[in-house]
Amino acid sequence: MWQTWLIIAGITFVLEMFTAGFLVFWFGISALFVMLLSFFISDLIIQTTIFIILSIILILSTRPLVNKFIATKTVKTNVFSLVGKKAQVIKELNPIEGKGQIKVNGEVWSAEEIHGETVPVGTEVEINEISGVKAIVSVLRLPNNT
Repeated sequence: MWQTWLIIAGITFVLEMFTAGFLVFWFGISALFVMLLSFFISDLIIQTTIFIILSIILILSTRPLVNKFIATKTVKTNVFSLVGKKAQVIKELNPIEGKGQIKVNGEVWSAEEIHGETVPVGTEVEINEISGVKAIVSVLRLPNNT
């Protein structure tokens, strides 16, 4: 029976190469362990039970640790990279007329103030979210009228 467990381990290790989750690996480790036990335990039901229990224990105990090291950092791209950036109002934000524009990173965006207030030209705003093709902004600093 040890040959069967060795083949199962080999198959799982090969499958692991095609996956990114580092999950199938633990089945291979369990199969190798049961392969060693098969020299002392000849009952297939006991071997299979040990394989299943050991696989579950390995997955549950090591998965959080593996996730910590393999954790991917998400990088905001496209329009979502604008959230949190500062912008300048270039056309008054007017909730009644539904008009207004801001300029951020050299690009002009339609915008509206988060609380539905009118915001004058020259005001510095922060982009809170992108809703469709409009930037939802909040006022950071009103323009100096000196």
